[in-house]
Amino acid sequence: MRIILYTGKGGVGKTSIAAASACLIAESGKKVLIMSTDQAHSLGDSFDKKLEKEPMKIMDNLYAMEIDTVYESEKSWGHLKEYMKEMLTMKGDGGIEVEELLVFPGLEELFSMFKILEVYEKGEFDVLIVDCAPTGETLSLLKYPEMLSDFMEKVLPIKRKGAKLAGPAVEKLMKIPMPDDNVFDDIEYVMEKMDRLQQLMLNKEIVSLRIITTPEKIVINEAKRNFTCLHLYNYNVDAVIVNRIYPKEAMEGYFNKWIAMQEEGLKEISESFSEVPRFYLELQKEEIRTIEVLKKAGRLVFGKQDPAPVLFQKEIFSIEKNEEAFHLKILLPFAEKTDLDLRQDRNELILSVRNETRRFPLPIELADKEIQGAKFEGGYLIIKF
Repeated sequence: MRIILYTGKGGVGKTSIAAASACLIAESGKKVLIMSTDQAHSLGDSFDKKLEKEPMKIMDNLYAMEIDTVYESEKSWGHLKEYMKEMLTMKGDGGIEVEELLVFPGLEELFSMFKILEVYEKGEFDVLIVDCAPTGETLSLLKYPEMLSDFMEKVLPIKRKGAKLAGPAVEKLMKIPMPDDNVFDDIEYVMEKMDRLQQLMLNKEIVSLRIITTPEKIVINEAKRNFTCLHLYNYNVDAVIVNRIYPKEAMEGYFNKWIAMQEEGLKEISESFSEVPRFYLELQKEEIRTIEVLKKAGRLVFGKQDPAPVLFQKEIFSIEKNEEAFHLKILLPFAEKTDLDLRQDRNELILSVRNETRRFPLPIELADKEIQGAKFEGGYLIIKF
């Protein structure tokens, strides 16, 4: 099974391109599911149909759905949610909308990710296409499993045995209920599920991301930042798709000055993403919606290229050893030396690129060694141990 995630700045046409590629793949005979993780769903508008929270048939071999985070949360952490609901309402008058309050910031992204895992493990489809939320939310979606897993392992202090021993005393002293076994079952279930999810998302033979951009400078800059952050989290970007290219004949007269700006943007995309396959779509004369128009757009984007397989793959982390030291190389395209901050916390490496920070365990070869120095050259951060 293949999983393809489409991401990019808001308004660049992610939904249209994702839907067009889904139609093209389904037309080739593969069974495809496309789902939207954006809370402001517009996938149904592309197909001119009202979608549900479970897969709905759109055409032969193609199914679509829009994720309902409240519904998914009930399936993922029912007992834990009931316990926290009890905690929040025990001294209140019941006026608070607890169901909404308990969908904490970030958990929407996690539930979306769990749905990806569920679809993959059921194995009912050949290809899953994910129409992601705008860039910032997508990055939250992709890094949340690692962050929450780390939190649950290091911060949650209560263990099942400890709760049983101390529970009655705590309940009496603090006048709060202690969690039952089924709450711990939920925590363990979520942690085990997140572990499977992380393994899946980092499997570059199955999962790849495709960045949608337009030729405008601001959008290109965000695409570059997105590309860097995805590499920071070791995700594979296998294509860049440039949408809404204005035909030259449409830019005569009033829009004449845009010709040079667009050509400059297209040149920058070609130079910046030279190693990654690039696809282009001119601005169409009609809105990209309904099945037939989406099929046409898919053919215009990909031409003879089958969009289903992994189109590109590059090693992001590598370890090299010479007589003097180990060198850990991390690919961070478009990062600047001034953007980087590097620290070591025992057996963890803490790497920040602008406002994105990632902690990850050092490989076993480096677990007992300390950083001796680092340099940034050719898009690689090279750390000496």
